[in-house]
Amino acid sequence: MTGNEILALLPFVLVVGLAMAIVLVDIIAPHRDELVTVVGVTGLLVALAVTVIAGPLPSGVGALPAGGQQVLGGVYARDGLTAFLDLLFIVIALLSLLFAVDYLKPRALPMAEYSATLLFAISGAMLLAGGRDLLILFLGLELLVLPGYMLAGYAKRDGLSTEGAIKYFLLGSFSSAILLFGFALTLGFTGSTRIDGIAAKLAPIVAGQAPISIGLAMALALLTTGVAFKIAAVPFHYWTPDAYQGSPTPVTGYLSVGPKVAAFALILRLFVVALAPLKGDWLPVVVILAAVTMTLGNLVAVTQDNIKRMLGYSSIAHTGYMLVGLAAFAGAPVGSTAESQGLQAMLFYFVAYTFMNLGAFACVAALQRRPGVTSQIASFAGLGRRAPLLGLTMTLFLLSLTGIPPTAGFFAKAYVIIAAVQTGGWVGVLAVIMMLNAAAAAFYYLRIVVYMYMRDAPENARPLTIGAMTRAGLVVAATGTIVIGLLPPITNAVFDMARQAAQAVL
Repeated sequence: MTGNEILALLPFVLVVGLAMAIVLVDIIAPHRDELVTVVGVTGLLVALAVTVIAGPLPSGVGALPAGGQQVLGGVYARDGLTAFLDLLFIVIALLSLLFAVDYLKPRALPMAEYSATLLFAISGAMLLAGGRDLLILFLGLELLVLPGYMLAGYAKRDGLSTEGAIKYFLLGSFSSAILLFGFALTLGFTGSTRIDGIAAKLAPIVAGQAPISIGLAMALALLTTGVAFKIAAVPFHYWTPDAYQGSPTPVTGYLSVGPKVAAFALILRLFVVALAPLKGDWLPVVVILAAVTMTLGNLVAVTQDNIKRMLGYSSIAHTGYMLVGLAAFAGAPVGSTAESQGLQAMLFYFVAYTFMNLGAFACVAALQRRPGVTSQIASFAGLGRRAPLLGLTMTLFLLSLTGIPPTAGFFAKAYVIIAAVQTGGWVGVLAVIMMLNAAAAAFYYLRIVVYMYMRDAPENARPLTIGAMTRAGLVVAATGTIVIGLLPPITNAVFDMARQAAQAVL
């Protein structure tokens, strides 16, 4: 292998090696949660620095060429999209580690097992980001979801955690099988597992030189169903509320962000590249999925009294918002500016969603630091006075999730809506539906703010203390939520990275 090929694989190898190193540390020095956390955080910071050094990033940042670097015969490649998503996945892992320490220790849940399992899952997400072959994509997907099943049932003595993990495992296994059948049919009718080879084989169908066969249509249906399960799009969302409610809260935060963004990375490689010639065929399905997902997610979230279930249905609604960006790409003419803007808006949304959603779940985890505190919305009563810092950061994240300026969530929604309007047609209708849903979502987000500042705390409420690691994570998440929306240089830098990532796909 050449030096560039080694550098292209190095961030992925570092994360896998870090997971193994944490297992060894726990064997040598068991029950040392603080040591495990220091090793994990330090290793992730090193992986983050190596990812930046490798690139390719905008303005020529990174040692690798701007066009990217193929590895292992082209089945894996580090391009602008891989670098963008790897940075995001490492940040997700870093925040998930910081938020977990103060929650797991009082419940006697081992930090080392959580950290190693989380990092193996993140390595699967990173493999998805750079995969250029169906077999590599499926391998990355399984490396992502199998540790996720374990994390969902991490509190094994909790009946809700076990129930949620079983539902997640069963439906996740079914969806993986469906997706694998779709891969098999795609291979059978195109003769290739390489995503660029599949696109080349499908080009004659678009040119009118060959009809689309029934088998290929079935493959498209199976692939759409499989990825819809992975992103929790309606009506394939049934596992989400129970898995989110039963999982330990830091795990819930990770599940709401990490696997979702990774599944969209799979969609980018599979639908935007391999199945791009058929985008006119799968566009109506994406439009319907986006409209139904965002609407049902918000309507059901309004009725929830459990904040983890509420944020779970909220994450379903955000899946619908992200699908609007995909629809904007599919509905735009090939090679047009609108085609690229749809992908850019979706990628920018990933970044904003990561900080604000993980931050919201971190606030819930901080409130539940002492075992016995429920996740009912009523438990937030008086939080603004009991813990001013926690109340302020939770308010910030909720405002961003709502889409109030100048937070990152506002710009994320604005970019998606603008891209949809520029595409026009039924995708333009999606922009209207998205704005109506964003307005409806304000009701259940701001209801929590009302509880925090306009309701009295329970008489038996104990003082709240926030651990150092949780406080550091909240500072990072809050800073990301603010500066991406408030500081134009940062906003433009993130959008430039999203633009380069979109161009790498196109």
